[in-house]
Amino acid sequence: MLQTKPITFGKLSGVVYDFPAAVDDFPMHSHGEADVHITVVARGSFKAHGNGWERVLKAGDVVDWRPNDPHEFVALEDNSRIVNIVKG
Repeated sequence: MLQTKPITFGKLSGVVYDFPAAVDDFPMHSHGEADVHITVVARGSFKAHGNGWERVLKAGDVVDWRPNDPHEFVALEDNSRIVNIVKG
């Protein structure tokens, strides 16, 4: 089951998401201007997809999301982690 932990580094804020088991997911969602974020894959790998696109993301990959861009993550490996850093 997906686990979350809010983080703050000075003026930056975000959330760490841990996916203990492969196939754990973060359901489809999107963000507005105030909470759009950058995603860093810290470990493991994920299938990320949205409206009409799909990508496999691996440790070290970074995605700079646009506002209102729907996306979902599905862990492909046990013990995978993403870190979202809010841009706004």
